[in-house]
Amino acid sequence: MYDVANKTENKSITFLSNINMKKNKTIKYIDLFAGLGGIRIGFEQALESFGLKGESVFVSEIKNHAIETYSINFKETCINGDITKVEADSIPDFDYLLAGFPCQAFSSAGNRLGFEDTRGTLFFDVARIISRKRPVGFILENVEGLVTHDNGKTLTTIISTLEDLGYHVTYGVLDARDFGLAQARRRIYIVGSLSAAPSFDFPENEKVMLENIIEKEVSGSHTVFTDKLLSHFKLEEVIGKQIKDKRGGVNNIHSWDFELKGVVSDEQKVLLDLMLKQRRNKKWADVIGIDWMDGMPLTVEMISEFYQNDNLKEMLDDLVEKGYLAYEYPKKLVGKKRIYDETLEKGYNIITGKLSFEFSKILDPKGVAPTLVATDVSKLAIPVEDGIRKLTVREGLRLFGFPEDYDLSFLKEPKAFDLLGNTVCVPVIREVSKKLLETIIR
Repeated sequence: MYDVANKTENKSITFLSNINMKKNKTIKYIDLFAGLGGIRIGFEQALESFGLKGESVFVSEIKNHAIETYSINFKETCINGDITKVEADSIPDFDYLLAGFPCQAFSSAGNRLGFEDTRGTLFFDVARIISRKRPVGFILENVEGLVTHDNGKTLTTIISTLEDLGYHVTYGVLDARDFGLAQARRRIYIVGSLSAAPSFDFPENEKVMLENIIEKEVSGSHTVFTDKLLSHFKLEEVIGKQIKDKRGGVNNIHSWDFELKGVVSDEQKVLLDLMLKQRRNKKWADVIGIDWMDGMPLTVEMISEFYQNDNLKEMLDDLVEKGYLAYEYPKKLVGKKRIYDETLEKGYNIITGKLSFEFSKILDPKGVAPTLVATDVSKLAIPVEDGIRKLTVREGLRLFGFPEDYDLSFLKEPKAFDLLGNTVCVPVIREVSKKLLETIIR
């Protein structure tokens, strides 16, 4: 727990550490929720720009393949596990705390209880270490949603807690593409210093496009999906398009547009396009006798109101057999869940959602990648000279600004992208770290 009496004692130690690190040009830091070590890399790069050296004195991470990766890339022999079980006094003295802490709900956020408001969250462990060890400063990174979490009460609690500990705090949401990366990734950065509030006034960087990071020697893939797609569309026609069946629009391609599951007649394509819109029409909920939902099964009678064809049922059943449609009961709302209501008449419904296909989006090399997340990064396609393919792990590392010698080759691709989807953007950390270090280097 935060101890006011300790605050003054430890503060003098911190300022002594401040003087020593200028003299010795070595700054000690700890890396919490370390992941791939992206915050560490960016911080070290910032130190180097000031002619300083960094020394890691404590690392904490719980995910096994992250620990393996960190150990290999940084030659760390001791990585501590669950930070909630680590006593602050057992951590060596350090000058800066680095942490990409996960966002959790605060049970008492907004009650103005200060330090106590953070109990039961992982931020509490960051705060208790800061309060006990009194570092010169800290860098925290989190998802953009932290800004609006619990109507802003969570962020208010975090900032007030850090300020109550005696730190000058600056925070802001920064986008990776403004820092020379080919990825649109907005994250909140919270930095604090005992000496002065760090500036968040950053110089403009040259824009980098996706084509600048593509491994051109890696050829396109040849699967049923890619071959069928490119047999119906030219490569330039699919760039920037999404592949999903439950939505429309000029930038969307449906599975029936390239006959992924079997031959589709022109009449059936018209029918499917109409059903795509009608299955969301709220009037059908009243006809069926259910609460409206985003996508409802429609009976032959309902469909015949907006599409007339003597062979309508045969056309629908053919699409069910091929897997474009499902013949299913409507769903009803029970509590917070929707379950099939077998007392109602079955109808026809479009079957596949956004992530049902090999690729959900073909990226534009002259644009930037969307925010990479572990759940769907493998569904993003890169156009190359002979077709399309998945992002490579190396391209993923480049989208986050990792050095070219950073090694993920020993991990299977899903685990590598799992770590990448939760890592930080190194150049952003570097520039934020520079602003933090400027508060002690005058």
